[in-house]
Amino acid sequence: MKKLPLYFSILFSFVLKAQTYPSQNISLLGLIDPNTNTTTIGPDGRKYNGCWGWYQSSLNKEYAIVGASHGTYFIDVSNPTTPSVSAFVPGITNVTVREVKTYQNYCYISCDQVGTNLFQIIDMSTLPGTVTVVHNNNNIFESGHTMWINGDKLYVGGVRYFNNTTSPMNIYSIATPSAPVLLRELSQDFPAISYVHDMYVRNDTVFASCGYQGLYVFKFNNTTNTFSQLGSYTGYAPATYNHSSGLTQDGKHLLFCDESPAGSPIRYVDVQNLNNIQPVQTFQPFSGTTPHNPFLIGNKWAVVSCYQDGLYIYDISQPGNAAVSGYFDTYPQSGGNIGNYFGADYRGNWGAYPYLPSGIILAADMQNGLFILDPTNAYNNPVGIKNNSTKNTEFIIYPNPAWGNLQVSYNTANASKLELKNILGEVVLQKNYSGSISERLDISTFEAGTYLISITEQGYTNYKKLVIYH
Repeated sequence: MKKLPLYFSILFSFVLKAQTYPSQNISLLGLIDPNTNTTTIGPDGRKYNGCWGWYQSSLNKEYAIVGASHGTYFIDVSNPTTPSVSAFVPGITNVTVREVKTYQNYCYISCDQVGTNLFQIIDMSTLPGTVTVVHNNNNIFESGHTMWINGDKLYVGGVRYFNNTTSPMNIYSIATPSAPVLLRELSQDFPAISYVHDMYVRNDTVFASCGYQGLYVFKFNNTTNTFSQLGSYTGYAPATYNHSSGLTQDGKHLLFCDESPAGSPIRYVDVQNLNNIQPVQTFQPFSGTTPHNPFLIGNKWAVVSCYQDGLYIYDISQPGNAAVSGYFDTYPQSGGNIGNYFGADYRGNWGAYPYLPSGIILAADMQNGLFILDPTNAYNNPVGIKNNSTKNTEFIIYPNPAWGNLQVSYNTANASKLELKNILGEVVLQKNYSGSISERLDISTFEAGTYLISITEQGYTNYKKLVIYH
């Protein structure tokens, strides 16, 4: 096994760039752009691609795992305002597509380009000091376009082996995480499916984005190790490329993106009857926006990466009436916010990860780096309501992030109300005051995550974002 040293000495730049990023209800916490080796950058200045997140519970630390044109970065985002590279695993260079997923303390890295590729498995248990490469070969498969992990199974789409034979989608057992075992190729049961670009899997039900063939739903039978078909959704629009999808928590609705042709809308469909999938709504930020990857939270939020137009959060709690609750444009070079796409359809925001305990969102932009974003206002002000305070009153909280106690100071002669809300907008603490506030609050019993703390007096409200960790 190969040990990789801590890459604090790696040549990288951490710059909160002096750049204006169009946004609403999503704020920038940190930005890191460590890929400075111009000889390894892919076409169109593509330095980054897939990203994922990992929570190290033993140390209460959060990481962004970012695929780059020449390898994979493991970035400590526990303090989101000062992200730092903990480790770097080199890989094949000049790569456009590098995907990452995690299971337990392992990271799986697939690469997809013409020619030589490597499938890598990384043990992350020794972060933040180092990582360990436990597999770096093409004997399991040469390349895979995308991956999904459901339970102890690894699904890989667009598989190519070292002998240049292909498989549309494979399923592997990762019961032993460092040694995946092939269980089945989809082509063994459905040879008519030529390619699976991406897949969303829950309880071995596979929503397979099959490119120009459309959306298919398969079920993997653990007893027979075979696939069966549950449904499909095809022909909904001519010559569209079904790219990737996400399922609501209740399993009733699926949101998916069509990567081609450029400017195809986000599609929201009812999947309660898989034999009769029905359209509910199509929408997009601008008519020229190309949505790329969706990530759903519960039955309410859709976080969607859109190439040149950045990251959008939609409230999808009312099917058929999806509404923008916030956005952050990671690619201000072009796109709808400046009214010109410059013919660069596939640049900008590749993917995101909104599932870390703190509630921050990771967003990887191909040209501009990893953005660490605060979506608090988007989740708590779903119709774009801004802080309505017009008073010049100092509202101070510290420390932030906080752990056991939080000091709150607020100067006023009026009665006021303090509220602490979690990321779902639920009030977890409420106190009333008759004058100025100077109090140390016990927050030791609250779960780690992102909160919104507010003080309201005489109809005016001051908001602040608070991160709690333990």
